[in-house]
Amino acid sequence: MVTIYDVAAKANVSAMTVSRVINNTGKISEKTRAKVKRVMEEMNYVPNQTARNLVLQQTKLLFLLITDITNPFYMTVARGAEDAAKKNGYRLLFGNSDEDLEKEADYISTILTMRVDGVLIAPTGDPSLANLEALHKHKVPLVLLDREVPGINCDIVLGDSKEGARELVEHLIENGHQRIALVNGDSSISSARLRLQGYREGLLLNQIELHENYIYEASFGAKHDLSRLSEWLKQLTPPPTAIVAGNNILAVEILRVLEEQNIDVPEQLSLVCFDDLGPYSESKPFLTVAAQQAYQFGYLGIQMLVDRIQEREAELPYRKIVLPAHLQKRRSVKKLSTST
Repeated sequence: MVTIYDVAAKANVSAMTVSRVINNTGKISEKTRAKVKRVMEEMNYVPNQTARNLVLQQTKLLFLLITDITNPFYMTVARGAEDAAKKNGYRLLFGNSDEDLEKEADYISTILTMRVDGVLIAPTGDPSLANLEALHKHKVPLVLLDREVPGINCDIVLGDSKEGARELVEHLIENGHQRIALVNGDSSISSARLRLQGYREGLLLNQIELHENYIYEASFGAKHDLSRLSEWLKQLTPPPTAIVAGNNILAVEILRVLEEQNIDVPEQLSLVCFDDLGPYSESKPFLTVAAQQAYQFGYLGIQMLVDRIQEREAELPYRKIVLPAHLQKRRSVKKLSTST
């Protein structure tokens, strides 16, 4: 196997000069650079990527840490992230925190020992601050995905949760609904807070009274406890005619609870949600949703991360991208003949 020293001997230069040509570093005359490249081609020399990365102090590894692998939104995010990583010459590693702060902390510890070049992370919520600060402390570039965390400064790509939730509420109002309930994620999550704001704003702008008991707080993840949801629905007086679900996983669980109560959607209760259901919606379009640009979340998030890595010394200003959600009107909303 041809080595860097073989190339150096034939080109009559030092091994360090060959290394600088390979890594495009240092001051080398164009004549010398061309000679070294010609010799490399003649000898069919293939640079050792591991050695090259050590010189550049890079591993060409990125890490994507999401909160719920079962969520179709994050599955599509991962596809976009993988495509962007590959396009930029990086490999993408993957982790799933299950909306669990301790599990997230374990992943951060692993990431620090692996010396990845950067991290794209959907934090579990505001308490993730300490985990994110650990990355900052060790100078690991990071980009936040889907959720903001007060106290940390970094690049971020978000969806317009507030506007999307408001559009869902207004769509229900346009169809005659006024008693609209919200089943939302934990208030420690920025996107849940924004969706609550959008829900409130949608009612306020249409002069519809807000009933605090119409708001149910759960968890966005697959491990949420909706055992009280059935009783909560039963005790609401007067009962809502529609429910806004804070995300798609919650919507699926709500459908299950309603089926157990023999409540038909949309004939007896309309249901809308934030985030689409992925491939299922393509084959059986039913739920009206505020669909986020999941693929773009992942793709743009990785591109921002690569830019941050490559321009590390430039100290670029932090960027924030907000992607709008798109209202997809389907069959889960019943048009009421009169306001109920």
